[in-house]
Amino acid sequence: MATFFLIIIYLAFISLGLPDSLLGSAWPVMQSDIGAPLGAAGLLSMTIAGGTIVSSLASGTVIKRLGTGKVTLISCFMTAISLLGFSFAPSLIWLIALAVPLGLGAGSVDAGLNNYVATHYKAHHMSWLHCFWGVGATLGPVIMSGFIAEDASWRNGYLAVAVIQFALVVLLFVTLPLWKRVNNGHAESRAEMEENEAGLGPGLATEAVNPLRMKGVKLTLVTFLFYCGLETTVGLWGSSFLVNVKELTAVTAAQWVSLYYAGITVGRLITGFVTLKVGNRILARSGQLIVLAGAALILLPLPSVCVLIGFILVGIGCAPIYPCLLHETPARFGKGQSQKIMGYQMAVAYTGSTFLPPLLGWIASRTTIGIFPYFVVAYGIAMLLASEKVNRLFRPSRLN
Repeated sequence: MATFFLIIIYLAFISLGLPDSLLGSAWPVMQSDIGAPLGAAGLLSMTIAGGTIVSSLASGTVIKRLGTGKVTLISCFMTAISLLGFSFAPSLIWLIALAVPLGLGAGSVDAGLNNYVATHYKAHHMSWLHCFWGVGATLGPVIMSGFIAEDASWRNGYLAVAVIQFALVVLLFVTLPLWKRVNNGHAESRAEMEENEAGLGPGLATEAVNPLRMKGVKLTLVTFLFYCGLETTVGLWGSSFLVNVKELTAVTAAQWVSLYYAGITVGRLITGFVTLKVGNRILARSGQLIVLAGAALILLPLPSVCVLIGFILVGIGCAPIYPCLLHETPARFGKGQSQKIMGYQMAVAYTGSTFLPPLLGWIASRTTIGIFPYFVVAYGIAMLLASEKVNRLFRPSRLN
């Protein structure tokens, strides 16, 4: 039953990944179709991520009241409804309105599932969990580019993804009783978790500790801020950069961006095996360096094939960073505080997704989208510096 339950969690993460890459892939066509300015994609992305921030911050309370299973089901349903609305939206105003429930549908389930896996499973399961997010994120541009190539219809692309989401809703509804049975099986471990706050010892109340005052928490949040800002920036503006600067067609650009997400997906599949031998800290650092190498290829005036390799390298580099850092949360800060800190991490991560990509869009609309690779490099350097400062605060034995 535990294996089947993990499969359900993995499929839930496909539903999280599917919508994340659609907007950037469809935007070169959507922009002209609805008569929106280039920077409007940043506004939509900011609205989606803003809703996710709110639901991430509320995740502890919501999950405690409804349970992870019901929250996952409700969130997936909200996402499906929003994507269906996108396929019929007549204007930018409607898209912005629909972006609110699309964002709200992601936050609580993201924090809840991440904390559940980080607490109860080993590091390779966390990497494979986010590999399935990558499966969804990779399928998004593939599906969208297929419909754009066939009849230039981004609306049918959104409709197809909405149908997939509704299928996942049905599966989650049918398997909802399984969540209760598995949760009952983990009852003793949860009770132990609440008593064993890092550095406090059994029996002390975790509520007495302010997570933001704990060593390394703020720097960890900065790392998540720039990681998600970078990941979303590449996914959102990559196609526009390739179309407007490298002069590729919208279909080819969407396919190239899908390879970026494929790099994340395959990289996380491989990372799951590598974690059996290599610690989270080393994997996260290696990924950050690979991201910078890929960003350099995109930045330099090299042939188009090098730019494609750069996008793939950025994706491969992103692969271990997020799951490895998430899996470190209970080890670094204690299981008793991990759910609360996980919610903070999700909120700050989506803050990066909310504000950093629109910042690029706002500046690019007044200058040129050619600044795209410079922002990717800057975000990558900031992420690496913050992460290395956290590493120095903890002994190597705490980071394996």
